[in-house]
Amino acid sequence: MAYRKLGRNSSNRKALFRSILTSFFKHGRIETTITKAKEVASKSAELITLAKRGDLHARRQVLAILVDEDVTRKLFEEIAPKYEGRQGGFTRIYRVGPRRGDAAEMAIIELI
Repeated sequence: MAYRKLGRNSSNRKALFRSILTSFFKHGRIETTITKAKEVASKSAELITLAKRGDLHARRQVLAILVDEDVTRKLFEEIAPKYEGRQGGFTRIYRVGPRRGDAAEMAIIELI
């Protein structure tokens, strides 16, 4: 399977990752479950690669995914230039142990 379904239908999953990715690029790091963190790592790598291209079409493709225009601007003007010489490996995932309520494995994902 190419992606994880996370117990959601496709529209819920798309909305979930749009909001998680927006928060991730806004704050630089977020705490979420391990499986969501792994999916966010791959999707954020795609967006950073688009932002490194830097043209108008890439900006519109990123804007179609991210919810906030300010976050898109930050991705293109601050985050992408930082990774200009890097081919991949833009994120780091730390495991932080189980969540108190349901014992789901939690992780912190951050930009390197």
